This record gives sequence, structure tokens and C-alpha cells, in this order.
Amino acid sequence: MSNKNNKHLTTSSGAPVGDNQHSLTAGSRGPTLIQDVNLLEKLAHFNRERIPERVVHAKGAGAHGYFEVTNDVSKYTKANFLNEVGKKTPMFIRFSTVAGELGSADTVRDPRGFAVKFYTEVGNYDLVGNNTPIFFIRDAIKFPDFIHTQKRDPRTHLKDPNMVWDFWSLSPESLHQVTYLHGDRGLPATLRHMNGYGSHTFKWVNEKGEVFWVKYHFISEQGVKALDDPVANKLAGENPDYHTEDLFNAIEEGNYPAWRLYVQIMPYEDAKTYKWDPFDVTKVWSKDDYPRIEVGRMVLNRNPENYFAEVEQAAFSPGHFVPGIEASPDKMLQGRLFAYSDAHRYRVGANHEQLPINRPISGTNNYQRDGYMRADDNGGGSVNYEPNSYDGPKESEEARINPFEVTGQADSVNYDSEDHYTQAGDLYRLMSDDEKDRLINAVVGHMKPVKKDEIKLRQIKHFYKADPEYGRRVAEGLGLEVPEEQEV
Repeated sequence: MSNKNNKHLTTSSGAPVGDNQHSLTAGSRGPTLIQDVNLLEKLAHFNRERIPERVVHAKGAGAHGYFEVTNDVSKYTKANFLNEVGKKTPMFIRFSTVAGELGSADTVRDPRGFAVKFYTEVGNYDLVGNNTPIFFIRDAIKFPDFIHTQKRDPRTHLKDPNMVWDFWSLSPESLHQVTYLHGDRGLPATLRHMNGYGSHTFKWVNEKGEVFWVKYHFISEQGVKALDDPVANKLAGENPDYHTEDLFNAIEEGNYPAWRLYVQIMPYEDAKTYKWDPFDVTKVWSKDDYPRIEVGRMVLNRNPENYFAEVEQAAFSPGHFVPGIEASPDKMLQGRLFAYSDAHRYRVGANHEQLPINRPISGTNNYQRDGYMRADDNGGGSVNYEPNSYDGPKESEEARINPFEVTGQADSVNYDSEDHYTQAGDLYRLMSDDEKDRLINAVVGHMKPVKKDEIKLRQIKHFYKADPEYGRRVAEGLGLEVPEEQEV
């Protein structure tokens, strides 16, 4: 029997799907369970939907540089590249747009990837974030669906705002990021003039075994500058590689861009009682509650010699940790720990870590052998299994993760809070009158082509819940009736 006319959602093997909105976790905070075969199938299939460019973040620019510690934070983490003022660690960064193809324009309204690879003495540490402190969704199981709405319609092969706003209006957790994206910071003037964020919450562990939750903020020393829509659109037509060219020229001319890294530190126990779930990537932590602490300075001072070898083949993964830095129960992060390296194994190959741009300066010593494009001596004649009696490499005690308690009933569950409006409204009210005008114009311009008023009205109600003025102005711009307060 064919499932073609069956409206029930199934896996690729035809099995019905019980919950397609929430990953299977151990309790409400997880971690995510590997037995969630629907999640793994969605992410694995999604990673293989494009050949050969990246399925997301396809268009990018990169540069080499160094990270220098300016404040010893060893009381929070035993990560060795952060434990001595003046210590320098070589690094590589890749900036990117999210939704466009390899040849798309740099100046579209889109989040920018902000992926940093630190070549530390004990392996590579990758911090794979964006130029936004938040994201559209908070569970990795929704990521393939979200990106499908940002790509091309399968019938027309055109970008389709109907898909975009239909998904956003049915996913109110996206409102905070939607507001951020359509504000000034959604169109950075250059890659040098934007901040970067780890976005997720991570875990830091010090030498005593004490645990802290942490968020990363890279603040541009060049300042934050934006383009307005007419200028961005003009550049997209006249010089679609504007950001790539600007970064290359600045470094080539010795005008080295730099960012200050700050962190917000939350004591471990605070996560249990904080007013927002600290692992929900659609939320930020108040800087009043957890002030930013300076850590160091990142400087970009060398352009790649070959774009393909260094920028295109660079492979970042949120799962590349070093001792002292670990994952949090953030459900979006938990899915990314699998998805990124899986994408690289498909796109670049099982041995992508051997490529010079990805190779750790600390070297590798393991039992992995063979595979496509093996470029070293493949372990020579050394033993290729463990345990063994031939003095093969053994585990390192310092690399063991900090034990944590997992409790709760395994189920597909949402985050506890359904308040998707307070922080989005706070962001709107923080804006100046001019910023609000540009935000409303950007939202209205993006929503006007949507054909169904039902979608527009559903999204307007979300704006209205964040701030009545916000919703009213969008409704007026679209020529629709302003929703009554009691109706929302």
C-alpha cells in the first residue's frame, strides 16, 4: 500500500512519527537520546541534500589569526589555551551567510556564521556560532524543516516568503531572532563591523572540578555598523562579493580586524532557578544578572593562500571540545554535536581532519584507519585495536567529562517556558525610533509577497504579543486590520 495519500508523517522506512517537534530527551533538560531515530534520520538525510557545497553556510570568507589571553580565567576553566595572560593560540575563522548558495550575494538579510577554530596544544577547539546571540528554533529536530523554508521552493525553484513566514508564524519561538534579523544587525556593513556569539550555553570545568555555565561574546573593535536595504540591494547587484572583498583587502593592507572575547558566567546551581531556561538558545541572559567578563583578543592578520584548500575545506564542529569545556543540555546544541561532523564526513570525506586547515597542531594518535582520501601513513604497522598489549595510545584522565546527573522520564518534550514574547518585546523597546522604523520597513517588505492573509495575521499576533505598537505598525504597513488586544 502506498503512503502517498496518507497524511500521517513517517520516517523513510514508513514508520509513523509520534513527535516531530521535540527531540527525545532524558527529562525536560536532556541530554538528547541517541535512540531518537527520527532525529538522527532527519539530520543525516538533511546533511546529504546538497552536492558538493555546504547545505547551509555555503557562501563564506575566512582568515587566519591569533587569540591572545588578556584575563586569566583559570578559576572557571582548565582549558589550557585560556590559562595565562599573554598566551597566544593560532586560529582560523570562517564567516558565512546561512541560506544562500555558494554564488549568492554577501549583502542579503541573513544571519552570519561566525565559526572559530582554535589550534590548541591539546587539540582543536571549535566555537561555531553566529553574529546573533540567539536562534530561530531551540530543538535540532526542527532544523531541517527550518532550513527548507530558507532555501528554494521545490516546484518553482524560487525563494518563497510564503514558506518562510508560514514556518515562523507556526513557530513562535522564532520571534526573538526574527526581530533581531530584521533590525539593523541583520545587514552588517562588513564582516569586520559585526559581533560574534557562541549563541549556545556551554559548560566550563576548572581544575577543582567546579562547574560553571558560560556564554561567549566576541565584540568587534571596529564597532558595529549596518547597511540599509537600498544600499544592500544595490551592492548585491553590483558587487555580490562585497564582504569577502572587504575582509581580504583590509587584511592585505595591514588593517587587521580584531574582536574582544567576553563571557557571561553563571554558577552551576543558578541554572535550576534562573527566570529563563539558560539552555534555551532563543533566549539571552541579562547582562545585569551576569556581567560580561573579558577573556582575550582575537586578531585576523593573514589571508588564505588558497580559498578552496583553506576556506572551502575548513570543517568546524561544535563537538570539537578540549578539556575544561563541555556541552550543555541545550537541545539545539545536542543535535549539532552529531550533525556537523556527519556533514563533513559526507561533504569532504571521512578523513577531513587530516587536511592542513583542519589538522590539529597537537597531532593525532588513535585507532582510526583507512577510508576515502587517507593522506598520511594510515598508522603504518602499528596496532589498530584497543585494548592491546603493544603499548598503543591510552585514555587521558583529564579528558574525562565532568559527571552530571540525568533524571526524568524519557519522552519527546518541549522546554518548560512558552514565553516567546518578553525578550522579543524588550529588544523592540530598546531600539531607537529610527531603528524601529527600519525594522518595521524590513518586516513589512519581507511579508508583503506572502499570499495568504492567514499567515500574515498569525505572525502579526506574535508581534503584537511582544509589543502592541510592534504588531500595530506591521499590520498598518501591510494594510491589515490591527488585532484587538483581547483577541490575542
